[in-house]
Amino acid sequence: MGRMTSRVGFGAWAIGGSWGAVDDGASLGALRRALDLGCAFIDTADVYGDGRSERLVGQVKRPGLTIATKAGRRLPKQAVEGYTRENLIAWTDRSRANLEVETLDLLQLHCPPTDLYRSDRVFRILDDFVKEGRIRRYGVSVETIEEAGLALERPIASIQIIFNLFRQRPAEELFGRAKRRGVEIIARVPLASGLLTGRITPETTCPADDHRAFNRRGEAFDVGETFSGVPLEAAFQAVEALRPLVPPGATMAQFALRWILAHDAVTWVIPGGRSAAQVEDNLRAVALPPPDAATLRACREIYDRHIRPHVHARW
Repeated sequence: MGRMTSRVGFGAWAIGGSWGAVDDGASLGALRRALDLGCAFIDTADVYGDGRSERLVGQVKRPGLTIATKAGRRLPKQAVEGYTRENLIAWTDRSRANLEVETLDLLQLHCPPTDLYRSDRVFRILDDFVKEGRIRRYGVSVETIEEAGLALERPIASIQIIFNLFRQRPAEELFGRAKRRGVEIIARVPLASGLLTGRITPETTCPADDHRAFNRRGEAFDVGETFSGVPLEAAFQAVEALRPLVPPGATMAQFALRWILAHDAVTWVIPGGRSAAQVEDNLRAVALPPPDAATLRACREIYDRHIRPHVHARW
């Protein structure tokens, strides 16, 4: 499927947990199908299922595959002081063991406190890890544009940020700066926790162990990670406004992913997939033609009308 397929990675949060029941056999099937179809990038984290996701990803390694993981959320309470050399060594060693690799391809700090981006000490430790061969490169996963701006002052390889039809601010304020600095952009939560599949309705219920049930108001982590922080009533209105823009024969999920791929600053987009069928559906997005100027304007108008007041200034 060419270069665009290589930009569609695999987000491995859901195969670890926090999205309801997980079946390891189905998860491995989804991972292998993604790789068979040209996926070249998998994103995971040490806390996804307390290492379960990393261990599954470790079973499907292939030449040419980049595996990114994240560290920092194992702290009982987020504080810059917790990012010690000893903790960072322990976290990276655990991930190396889970993934069964000597060197981590890409280590990302996992939505750390904002003040961490001002800590020379932490970035010196990461530089040491590169020299030691513990990691090849490092980047950051951020919650806000402001944090991304601070991170760009550091010698990072990548920034992972929420970017989708309901979170458009990064295209305005981050992408140009990142491109000029040669920093990769990893677009996470591309389907707004399922809202942009168009299959979630006001009657949809989620199991208790799904973050879409237990983190609706940010009880467990930043509320922006769940449904992109958009109130559901506004989200449903936006989804209905978007439906007429979806090309014939395509799904809304494919349309939403293709919209992201239309932004050339995005290096990787990382939809999740818990079955081979979900993976195949996601990857079909690359076969869609790019959205034309009128469609892009309509997407922006829908965002401005229904979504912007709730999220734009916050993240």
